[in-house]
Amino acid sequence: MTVTHPAHRGSIALEDGRILAHERFPGEQFVLRIAAPKCAARAVPGSFAHLTVDDGIPMRRPLSIMRANASEGWIDILYKIVGPGLAALARRQTGETLSVLGPIGQGFTLHAERPRPLLIGGGVGIPPMVFLAEALTHDTRTPWKPLVVMGSEIPFPFATRPSTILVPGVPDGVIAAMPLLDAWGVPSRLASRSGFPGCFDGFVTDLAAEWLTSLDPATRTEVEIFACGPTPMLEAVTRLAARFQLPCQVSLEEYMACAVGGCAGCTVKVKTPTGPAMKRVCVDGPVFDGYSVFDV
Repeated sequence: MTVTHPAHRGSIALEDGRILAHERFPGEQFVLRIAAPKCAARAVPGSFAHLTVDDGIPMRRPLSIMRANASEGWIDILYKIVGPGLAALARRQTGETLSVLGPIGQGFTLHAERPRPLLIGGGVGIPPMVFLAEALTHDTRTPWKPLVVMGSEIPFPFATRPSTILVPGVPDGVIAAMPLLDAWGVPSRLASRSGFPGCFDGFVTDLAAEWLTSLDPATRTEVEIFACGPTPMLEAVTRLAARFQLPCQVSLEEYMACAVGGCAGCTVKVKTPTGPAMKRVCVDGPVFDGYSVFDV
């Protein structure tokens, strides 16, 4: 099964989005729900929206889409205040309107021969993993058996609770989960070095390694890794994938201006069959094969 990627042209919509909800969480984190039916209709896991955060700030901000409901016409955005732009966005109130450009970018591709997706999200890289997990619950053509592991050094942007889903191979006592994923029947586990109750004490990649080590070789061949988070984490994820000889897709985070491929300000060097090439994170990505980006 393949999650359909949006084409570069004809799939990006510009619309005025009304703020339906704006919830604050510890660590200056926010979940923003926007009525943006055109964006919601085309969004796929891994795509993002380019938002006008305030009328007085000309530069838009690229933010990953955490959920999209095409029938109800809304998208959810999770963000953390970094700089004056997102601080201005945090002041926006329910009922206000902001400009939404999206969805933008190439999303994740699922493969039926790898029915055990391992989703790894770090910090503000959590949203695409939630979106991908939800997409898996809606695809009944393949018996997906995902595991979502998330890491954060600040409080998670949701109220954690002990999971109701058993995950063999996870260390004893690691039971903290994202309630939304639990409700969907998707197992999740959390990692942190900040001593949060029920969380794995260490990096999220260490937690993923513990689970992968517990699998027998035949089961491990069913795993594919999907990840989003800070660049050092993504490099560590790719090294983890190489250690266990697994395919790995990563969603990169880069500063960008136009976000539609015109300015080439978000280019990264990527290995291709014909040699190194500069690719734009906004429209050629943000999802890339991890091995094409990192030397591992």
